Amino acid sequence: MRRALSFLVLSILLLSACTVNRDIMFKTPVDYAFDQVKDTLERQFKIQANDVVTFRLFANDGFKMIDLVDDATSLRNVSRMTFNYPVDSDGKAKLPLLGLVQLSGLTVRQAEMMLEEQYTAYYNRPFVLLTVNNRRVVVFPGGGGNAKVVPLENNNTTLMEVIASVGGLSDRGDARKIKLFRKQPGRPREVFQFNMSDIDGLKYADIVMQADDIVYVQPNPEIARQLLQDLTPIVTLLTTTLLVIGYAKVLK
Repeated sequence: MRRALSFLVLSILLLSACTVNRDIMFKTPVDYAFDQVKDTLERQFKIQANDVVTFRLFANDGFKMIDLVDDATSLRNVSRMTFNYPVDSDGKAKLPLLGLVQLSGLTVRQAEMMLEEQYTAYYNRPFVLLTVNNRRVVVFPGGGGNAKVVPLENNNTTLMEVIASVGGLSDRGDARKIKLFRKQPGRPREVFQFNMSDIDGLKYADIVMQADDIVYVQPNPEIARQLLQDLTPIVTLLTTTLLVIGYAKVLK
């Protein structure tokens, strides 16, 4: 009986240990080769495939747009002059008169200047306004399974800003292991890891977020607490079983 109980307890302990810290994701080996942060890492937001751009075009360097502001009646009709165009998987958007235009990889200002140059064939001193919609970043602040989707409302939202927008690192978050997964056209995501636990990590705080970035703060393991949490019902079951066996022997 004792051997059977000992074997049962050992088996339960081994099985329980396998469930500890199941909420930790994206684990990497000790010798994992992370991508290196280059000095030329993008400091501006760039248009990417699957973005949606809001497009407005005015002639004469935007004179009509200024005129609309002075005319309350015309101002209500501005929405009629605003159109949304999706950027396809090839990084191109189909725009009026121009057809398919490559926008992926350009900053908003670069795209505006490029479109203004192309529209000079049809308009006198064209003035283009572009806004990129549906941009977001997924942030895991270090609590394990909890995550938040952060809309990129500004063109140059930084790593520190998106972390701050979710309330900073959680209690379990490890500031030494902040991972950034960045999508690259036609290639696997780049994987960076930053140590922001001391002042040397300040240089990473201003990295500009790109659409569909994933920021993952690795949680610190909670082996003792989670092991105790997993073992509590098992210990209760074993205690009850032993009590029943003890009572059975007494009754005999």
